Amino acid sequence: MQSCAKKITFNTSPVVPAAEGTVKLKNDNNGNYELDLNVMHLADPKRLNPSKQLYVVWIETEQNGIKNVGQLKTSSGLFSKTLKSSLKTISSFKPNRIFITAEDNANTQYPGGQTVLNTDNF
Repeated sequence: MQSCAKKITFNTSPVVPAAEGTVKLKNDNNGNYELDLNVMHLADPKRLNPSKQLYVVWIETEQNGIKNVGQLKTSSGLFSKTLKSSLKTISSFKPNRIFITAEDNANTQYPGGQTVLNTDNF
């Protein structure tokens, strides 16, 4: 049985205050969790201090710790300077909290960079 999507809003970031984002979280027919993240106005990670290469999305789970679920993909529109970042992914782990860090390597297993956005526990 598929459940309704839950929309979660990221907290205002002290690192990148203009950034705004949401996550749609949905349980699929296989018991997995579909995450659909959308973030706007997130500065290029190379402009942070210290500068980084990319943004990584993490989930904090109740029983399996913290998991890297992917890299945010960023694009800007042809007629807009609004930076839009997104990630769609599936996890077998139930997330309790989602956060985004600035990192130098997309395959890192542990968050080491600055946390730029996070949700409250849900």
